[in-house]
Amino acid sequence: VLKLFKLLHRTRQEVFKNDTRALEAARQKINEEFKNHQDETSEEKINELLKIASDVEVILRTSVIQAVHTDSDKI
Repeated sequence: VLKLFKLLHRTRQEVFKNDTRALEAARQKINEEFKNHQDETSEEKINELLKIASDVEVILRTSVIQAVHTDSDKI
């Protein structure tokens, strides 16, 4: 669980580099979700939550694009 938690935070730092608002929002959401489920004891539910977290990490890494305005009409 801790390994996946750290991986999500590293991925967030790469994906949202130089975007302080997105970095903070992602940090809060990751921490909130892990905190909300920290007392979970059902092995089946834990495995399901870990699968969801792993899927989120893959989606962040492969599907999120950060654009930067280089000119008034160029991104």
